[in-house]
Amino acid sequence: MQRRSYLRALGASAAVGLAGCLGGDDNPNVALPEPTRENEDITSEMLPYPAWGQRVPDVTLSDPLGGTEVSVRDIDGPHFHTFIFTNCMTVCPVLVSSLREVQIYSLDQGYDDVSFYPVTFDPARDDAEAFRSEADQMNVDMDAGNWHFLRPEDEAEAKTIVQDEFGVFFEKNEPMEDGNYMFTHMGLVLLVNGDGYVERSYRGTQPDEQTLIDDLNALKEA
Repeated sequence: MQRRSYLRALGASAAVGLAGCLGGDDNPNVALPEPTRENEDITSEMLPYPAWGQRVPDVTLSDPLGGTEVSVRDIDGPHFHTFIFTNCMTVCPVLVSSLREVQIYSLDQGYDDVSFYPVTFDPARDDAEAFRSEADQMNVDMDAGNWHFLRPEDEAEAKTIVQDEFGVFFEKNEPMEDGNYMFTHMGLVLLVNGDGYVERSYRGTQPDEQTLIDDLNALKEA
């Protein structure tokens, strides 16, 4: 995925507004209208991550809890991606919590085709046991069958897929005295349609769950 490298820093700090639409723009691959952005000069192609009207990368990741491989372009129905590591104590729990609320809503509404795919960039520690603990701690309903933690094979693949392909910046920090380490990283949620095209991208560390729900409903009704 070709991205303008000078905008990586912008994508790591600038908020992108998602309310409303830019009249007259049309894209046959998406159902929702183009979002307005705080900086109207920025287009989807200029952002470091896949945004409105762009297709997610053609990559395959393992689902350790499900024991399967997932090709992200072949996921059926509306779905969400975010990018996390389970040892995170700041941004990641908020991202997971927001998607958990959307999961609760979608199950209540009978949206059987909506699914959730958090991707870790810390495969050294995030295995099936870590994901199961994360789901228990965050009250994610794994029995519903629509939540799948995805894992790159190793650190090199995490960099290739998460940072190079998805355009989501992360950087491993220096280990602490006990050997534990954290990451500095971008907060991002993607709402993707069943053909693998991004309907909405939400930058920031505290995505508004009601906005996620409203956009999901708009996509379902489109």
